[in-house]
This record gives sequence, C-alpha cells and structure tokens, in this order.
Amino acid sequence: MASPAILNDSDDDDVFAEAFTRSKYKNAFNEDTWEEEFDKIPMFMKTVPEEIDPKEYPELAHIQAIIHDEDRTPEEKAQSLKNEGNEFFKEKNYPKAIVAYTAALKNKCGDQDLETVLLTNRAAAHFHLGNMRSALNDAAAAKKIKPGHLKALIRGAQCCIELRNFATAIQWCEEGLKAHPTDKKLQDLRAAADKHKRAAERDARKAKVKEKKLNHEKEALMAAIKERGVKLLQPVKPRQSGSDGEDDDEGSSTAVAELSLDGLSSHKATGAQVFLDEQNSLHWPVLFLYPEHQQSDFISAFCESNSFLDHFAVMFGEQLPPWDVDRKYHLQNLQLGAGIRCR
Repeated sequence: MASPAILNDSDDDDVFAEAFTRSKYKNAFNEDTWEEEFDKIPMFMKTVPEEIDPKEYPELAHIQAIIHDEDRTPEEKAQSLKNEGNEFFKEKNYPKAIVAYTAALKNKCGDQDLETVLLTNRAAAHFHLGNMRSALNDAAAAKKIKPGHLKALIRGAQCCIELRNFATAIQWCEEGLKAHPTDKKLQDLRAAADKHKRAAERDARKAKVKEKKLNHEKEALMAAIKERGVKLLQPVKPRQSGSDGEDDDEGSSTAVAELSLDGLSSHKATGAQVFLDEQNSLHWPVLFLYPEHQQSDFISAFCESNSFLDHFAVMFGEQLPPWDVDRKYHLQNLQLGAGIRCR
C-alpha cells in the first residue's frame, strides 16, 4: 500500500495555496447571482413564490410533492396543508392561506380538533380580507363542532360587530363567557358591542323623531298652501297611442297633474324649497329669466308678503346689472311676464 505524500517544504506549501486560490469550486454559486440562487433554497426562502416551476425550484417542488403525497392519510394531508396555510398567513398572503385551509378541509380527515382549527384559521384570513360574512360562517361552523372554542367565539363576535349586528355580537360574547368567564378579550368585545348597540338605538330614536318632525312640517306647509287657494300643477307629457306614435287627442299639451310637496324642493346645489316660517308666512323660491341676455336671477326665499316691485327695487335700483349694456332695465320700464309656474 502506497504511503501518502507529506509536504514539509514551505515552498511547496506556497505552491499548493496558490493553486487552491486559482481553482474554483465547480458547484459554487455564481458571483453575480449568488443571492438569487441562495433565495431558491427552501430553507432560506423569505417568501414562497406564487407559482412553483419544478425546473426553477426543484427542491421546493419535491417538498410540495411530499405534502400532497396520495399515499398519506387524510389527517396527515390536512395537517400539512394547515401548516402551509399558516405560513401564508404569517406572510399576510391571506388569499393563498384560504386556499390551503380549504384544501385541508376537503380531506375530511374526521379529526374535530383539526377541523375546528382549520375553520377558525380560515375565518381569520377572511376577516383580514374584509370578508365578514364568510368569516362569520366559518366561525359558526367551528362553534358547531366545538361550542366552547375560544377563538371561534371571539372571531364570531368580532364579525358581528363589523357587520353592525350588535345584538348578535352580544349573544356570541355571552355564550363565550359562559365557557370562559374570565377571558379579557370576550369581556372587552361584550362591552364594545353593548356600547355600539346603545349608540345605534339612540341614533334610530333620533332619526325617528326627526322624521316625525319633518312629516309634521310637511303637513302644516301643505295645509297653509291649500288655505291660500294655491293650486300646485305641473304639465304632463301626452301619452302616445298606436304604433304610429301620434299623440292621443284626449288631454294633450294642456294635461296637468297635481304636484306633491316633494316637487317643490330642490335636491341640487341650491337646496331651495318652499317653507313656512314662525310667523306662518310662506316663502317661495323664485327664478327670474332674461332670455334676451341669457341671464337669470334667483331668490331662494321670496316671502308672500313682499311684492315683485320690492325685489326689483333692489335688483334694478341704483346699480344696474353689468349685462344690461344698453341700460334698458330701469325700474319704471320693467314688466312681469304672465307665465309664472312652479317646476
């Protein structure tokens, strides 16, 4: 048997070291792309890629093949998928976490503890995505399997609060406090739900009182209008008869219909409407049109005790409008048109 060679000479050591530094390790990372190559190793990955290409991520593809191995029991598959979902959840990739938890539940492993955890985990993922109905359904399903499951009870109460169903949230909390009487989270949720419930009931009472007041004011206004003998009418578009599109002779352009009080208010920028003041005087919104100059004036509250001349004295008094370049709109020259109507 040959004996190994031993280098004792220092010159030989230098030759060996120099040769070692010049040679490169064949399986080493590329100097320019070593960080990217390092990140492809499953153990050192910071995030899991959206799509796994076996050629680009061979190690990761093998791991996934093990996770989804058909030879394993449903419980083992569900547990592996649960762990996968948990990793996605930690990365805040909630849609992928939901996919993993759903795949785990489809295995129907029969382990009630595991199925309850999967449902509560999926409920948490839905909750973070704002899918409150789906989260509540999962929490309810988990509670059905294990009625005293703390996370399911907390998640269900949270979902009900977000959905503004405060009475049901209180029921979830009370049910949870029976099984976990000292749980601080349930106690806080119970207090928050009760506070929101009382605030919502108070707002509902205020809205009802306001609606009743508005209805009373509308009735008083209509009574005042009728008392003055004012008829509120609006033109009705003539009905068409037959396929030829000719207007019906009965009540064509002269047809009118009674105008409701809602038709006297504006929901546009002005917000003007007919109203009755504390002295029982009516105020009307009035629009003045000057077609010749394509101009207009608007009075939002024309009191019934005022005359048109009162307003004309202000509008065309000492200072005439700038659009009247010919200075024709003097107070003594003005005539009011006869076509006055509410639209």
